[in-house]
This record gives sequence, structure tokens and C-alpha cells, in this order.
Amino acid sequence: MSVWSSIVGQQRVVDQLAAIAAGDMKAMAQSWLICGPPGSGRSNIARAFAAALESPDRGLNADPTKVSSQVLAGTHPDVTVLATDKVTIGIDEVRGLIETAEQTPSTAPWRIIIIEDVDRMLERTTNVLLKEIEEPSPHTIWLLCAPSAQDVLPTIRSRTRVINLAVPSASAVADFLIAQDGVERKVAVRAARLAEGHIGVARLYANNDQVMADRDELVVGVLRLQRASEAVLLAADLIENAQTQGQADVQRQAEAREAQFRRINGLGEKDRIPAKLRGAFNAIGKKDVLRRQATRRSRDVLDRALNSVASIYRDVAILQNNAEDAVGLINLENRTPITELSAHLTRAEAVQCLEEIAAARRRLAGNGNPTLVFEALFCALIAK
Repeated sequence: MSVWSSIVGQQRVVDQLAAIAAGDMKAMAQSWLICGPPGSGRSNIARAFAAALESPDRGLNADPTKVSSQVLAGTHPDVTVLATDKVTIGIDEVRGLIETAEQTPSTAPWRIIIIEDVDRMLERTTNVLLKEIEEPSPHTIWLLCAPSAQDVLPTIRSRTRVINLAVPSASAVADFLIAQDGVERKVAVRAARLAEGHIGVARLYANNDQVMADRDELVVGVLRLQRASEAVLLAADLIENAQTQGQADVQRQAEAREAQFRRINGLGEKDRIPAKLRGAFNAIGKKDVLRRQATRRSRDVLDRALNSVASIYRDVAILQNNAEDAVGLINLENRTPITELSAHLTRAEAVQCLEEIAAARRRLAGNGNPTLVFEALFCALIAK
């Protein structure tokens, strides 16, 4: 498997970056902005590009080298990845990256810095990064990732080479699930359809029956809404489920990191942690860190829920415009109630429902109370 094997539905970009890594230095830049909608694989593209640039074979061979395997695994000393679980990227984190960027590569041709979700930077943090992006060290490459070029400040956008990713097709995502995860075709096709091109969500649906069931219940719940009391109950169930999923995900990851810590340091499952390692070990399970991570995970669940609710009214609009044959429905399992809803709503009302969902997303992004946000949203959808 090559360094590009995990990239789904981005052949044009893969061909472009693979050619640059192979030696097309005329197209080389030291500061890149990789843009694509959530789930399009922008961070995977960044890692694959870094692996190809650092590898002795430039990523051309079918089998990855030791160097490229280290980069993809996140263990190469010359490739640093900033992936945050917090709502914003802190200024101290960026200053630390700049210090790293000034260092000469230890073993590879480049010192590569990858920042996922650079759009989470506040303006003052971005300004700290600006000079380094404008005049990077001779052996440093910056790979910044964001949903779109408009999500970062113009000063950053104008100083980077922009790469735009497409939304992977449902068929490409389904084929990936079958090849990489061994998912049954029927399950893979449904998961890819419901994920709307989001590779991570598709994998989640395909490999977690409970998450798929939760989505089904949410869609049915929205379609059956008739009273405000039902809206309040549906919102409460959604928030509780999001919190439970967030806490469970963070706990699993903390346990995995603790197990890895023990393995790296030659400790058994029940061995006492030596005093000199206790601080590093305890940092893995710090309550305030886990709480922030759980909040972030629960917000991801709620964001996914908004996508699911929006897909209902997207399907309504498709039916109202007689476009099903051209683009297809997402919620095929709920075609009958969605058809009835499309007959009940006017086109303007369907658009208004989508605007209500967009407003809820903005309120969540602005740290609005999740319970109040979803109660207001579901009540607004009843009124339509």
C-alpha cells in the first residue's frame, strides 16, 4: 500500500502532490493551505504529502518505506502534527510550533509542520503564525488544513498555496469501507450514503451499529414532531446521547493512551508506575483535559445530528424539484414520510427549515447552550 492508499475520491489532488513530491520543484511551495469540507480527508492528504516528501522513494513505490510509515503513524521526529480537541488553538501551542519549525531536520530533507483545523485559531494567534508562514525556514514546510480558504484570514490565505479537495462520491467511500475495513457491501453502501461524503462518519456508521441506530431514531423523531413537548423531549434525548458518546469516546482513548504508555515504558497492566514517570502518566487522565475533550466530542455528535436533520429537508427539496433521479435521496429508508412532508411544505418553508438548522449551527459554534439551541430548532421545525 502506497502513502496515498488512504485517500478517497481525490485523484486529481493526489496526482498533483505526488508529482511535486517526486521532484517537480517548480511547483513546490513551503506553505500550503489544504481545504475541503469535513470528512473529505484534508488531514490525511497532509500526512500523505508529508510522507512522500520525507521518504527516500518520494512515495512512488507501492510499499511504504520505514520513513513514510513513521510519518503516517505520527512517530517521525521531523514531522509535527497539531491536532486539537479544544474549540480554539492556543497561542502558546503556535509559539511552540514556530520554535520547532526553526530547527534543522534531524534525519529527513524537511522539517514539516501540519496544523489541522487552522480555522480554529483566533486572529491574534494567526498573527503570531503569519511571519513564519510568509518567510519559513529554508528546510521547513507548513501544511495548514481548513474547511475552506474563506475560513482563514486573508493574510494567511494570500501567503499559501491553496489545494481544494472535492467531496468524495458515495461509491468511492463505499469501496473504501469494503477494502479497508472489510465491511459488507450493503452496509458500506448505506453508511456512505448517510455520511454524505464524510469518510470518518461513514466509517463510524459502518462499524458502530448503535451510532447508526441513534441516527435512525433522530430522523424518525424529527419527522414525527407535532408538539412542543415532543421537541423538548427529543432535544433532551439528543443532548444526553451526545454527552454519553463524548465521555465514552474520551475514556476509551485515555485507556488506550495509558496502555500505550505502559507498553512503551516496559510496564505490565498492573505494574506500579515509577515515581519519575508518574507525572507524565497522570497527565494522560487529567480531569480538566478529559472534560474539555468530552465536550469537544459531544459537540461533534451534535454537529453530526444537525447534518442528519438537514438531510431530511435536503431530501424534501429534492422531491419538490423532481430531482430524485438526478441526485437521489439520502434517507431512502424514510422515503414515505419525507414524501408526505414535501407535499405539506412549500418550497419557501423547506428553505426556511434549512436556514433554521444553519442558525442552530451558528449558535452552537458561538457556545450557545446546546439544550436551548435544539429545543428552539425542533420547535421551529414543528411550526413549519
